[in-house]
Amino acid sequence: MTIITMTDDNWSDIVGESDSLLVSFSSPHCPPCRAAEPALEQLGQELADRLKVAKINVWEHSELASSLGIMATPAFVLFRGGEPTNKMVGYQSKDALFGTIQGWMDVK
Repeated sequence: MTIITMTDDNWSDIVGESDSLLVSFSSPHCPPCRAAEPALEQLGQELADRLKVAKINVWEHSELASSLGIMATPAFVLFRGGEPTNKMVGYQSKDALFGTIQGWMDVK
């Protein structure tokens, strides 16, 4: 599975249709954001049957990011049933992201 690119236009549909969703709030000019993308791709592939993975550019969609309290990038927000349940700020390795997701979703 590839990472879904979110925008203001498709945000509500994707969040509303996803039982479990990990969203990366990032910027193309942010080295830690770019460094986290391979981990997001891997998680998207490994957990494709249980988790959707998406990203949104905070420069292009700053109001949406602000409404969720995103003040630094990268930031990762876990959604379950359309509601944010966990937020992580700063670079996260695949293992760190998986550990949080595992606790949140009881993924084995």
